Amino acid sequence: MKPVALVLALAVSAPALASADPIAIINAKIETVSPTGTLASATLVMDNGKIVAVGPSVAIPKGANIIDAKGAVVTPGLVAATTSLGISEIEQVPSTRDDGAGGQIGAAFNPAAGVNPDAPTIALARLNGVTRAFLTPVAGRSGNGAHAHDDSAFQTAGGHEQDDPTLFAGQSIGIRLSANSPDLIFKTNAGMVLEFGESAAAAAGGSRGASLIILKRVLADVRHFAANRALYDKGEGRELMVSRLDLEALVPVVQGKSPLLIRVSSANDIRQVLKLAKEENLSIVLEGAEEGWRVASELAAARVPVIIDAQAALPASFETLGTHLRNAQILYQAGVQVSIMGSRDYNNLRQSRMNAGTAVAHGLPYQAALAAITLNPAKIWGAEKEIGSIEVGKAADVVIWSGDPLEGQSYPTAVYIAGQSQPMTSRSTELAARYKPSADGIARPAYRN
Repeated sequence: MKPVALVLALAVSAPALASADPIAIINAKIETVSPTGTLASATLVMDNGKIVAVGPSVAIPKGANIIDAKGAVVTPGLVAATTSLGISEIEQVPSTRDDGAGGQIGAAFNPAAGVNPDAPTIALARLNGVTRAFLTPVAGRSGNGAHAHDDSAFQTAGGHEQDDPTLFAGQSIGIRLSANSPDLIFKTNAGMVLEFGESAAAAAGGSRGASLIILKRVLADVRHFAANRALYDKGEGRELMVSRLDLEALVPVVQGKSPLLIRVSSANDIRQVLKLAKEENLSIVLEGAEEGWRVASELAAARVPVIIDAQAALPASFETLGTHLRNAQILYQAGVQVSIMGSRDYNNLRQSRMNAGTAVAHGLPYQAALAAITLNPAKIWGAEKEIGSIEVGKAADVVIWSGDPLEGQSYPTAVYIAGQSQPMTSRSTELAARYKPSADGIARPAYRN
């Protein structure tokens, strides 16, 4: 063991470099988000990017860098279940948005090529404890995407409906929020994203019934394609609605091998989605589900997880008239797996833990709220064996907090991604330091060479 134990202040100011030595966090209150539960005073050891030991009586490896948490809370890194982080930067500037595709069906769209590792919002999210995120495209034309549920969805900047809006938004991918890394993607083709409800109705000419017919036709075409590839290659067989690229992308969905995230809000639309999933044998996840509490027992019976905004309290549209602050608590009590996202602005991942705290204030158990922003998002996208909890063998995505992570005034004092210490700075902190008032009270820009 090194003779000098590193204090927390030194740890958080260290550059984001891979450590050749193991790292041991001692005297920590560890929220494992696993069957182990909360460890009141324990040690966590990271080595080679993995968690190698955790518990109250852990042997610290020789040569380890020791960080004394001094009783601080340690959690797994937060996981964003649905976001456009790194693929959408300025909502009203189309050239900065790579979160949507054109064409009537956008199933083949994969946002991987548009991920910007230098997006300022990535560092900001990391400073708020987010270490992994799943990027979910939105329905809209390439270069002019629109966040789900935005008023601009399926519209041009002038407010006119697009002539070729989409039903399928594209494929989800997983990224790690590591600093100084040009390649953030750790999981490709994690799942598929589909619009339903008002958005899908707009894409089908204003009718939910029409959008459902189109969706069923597409799924039938995909099944036909999967069973008759040879005929398709010969130019034979029946006429299909979508391109080969879209057909190929949807084959894992109709086979139940890939999750289908469906953006849906109203109780009635949720019932339609559940019926469709049962008929088509689809593995689905719901995003939004503002009226999910009204059909909680049905969601639980179908074993369908949901991703919700726990702060949604006022109806933003006719399909969210029944939105409820106790949505998370009612769904959880019914047995539904709940994940909690940030605000409608998908780049604002700072709100995910605040939303989790809001859910606790309205009846969701504390441990369930932690799981809703860590382990449950990982489960949704099939990454729970790698991330989402503090367990031996998992990636060493770890956050040390100044206080309760679900309290708004708390903040991370150290963030590790795959065992690497991350810089505790962002564009915002750099600007604050640059224009910090001098001793005479006058703010002078600190120019750098």
